[in-house]
Amino acid sequence: MSKDNSDLQKIDSIFAPKAIWPYSQGILVRKTLYSSGQIWLIPEEGKLEEWIEAQVERVCKNLWEVLKEAWFGFENVVKTNIYLANIEDFKVVNEIYWKYFSHKPARSTVQVAGLPMWALIEIDVIAKEV
Repeated sequence: MSKDNSDLQKIDSIFAPKAIWPYSQGILVRKTLYSSGQIWLIPEEGKLEEWIEAQVERVCKNLWEVLKEAWFGFENVVKTNIYLANIEDFKVVNEIYWKYFSHKPARSTVQVAGLPMWALIEIDVIAKEV
């Protein structure tokens, strides 16, 4: 069986945080985007947001840049995975998340033991051309 990666396209936006480990910000397979998890880094400054509200907003802005690079928008997102350092932030996350994902894509939310760079939240998405 040959390995043909012609259907794979690496997605990297200069407006989202650069991948600091061996991965891409996203991979486009035919008409479906699989994003890597985005955390709270401010790409142009390399600074870190402190509070959960600011982190959720920053994560969504970073996701927007990755989606945009693949010619998608939030309305194309069909699935999200949310990783929280503290499940008690669930309500605050939902209030901000709703602004970006009002079309209610499928979603999983879990509390994890830790996230890169002491992030309070990480989100990855799957988006599809509709």
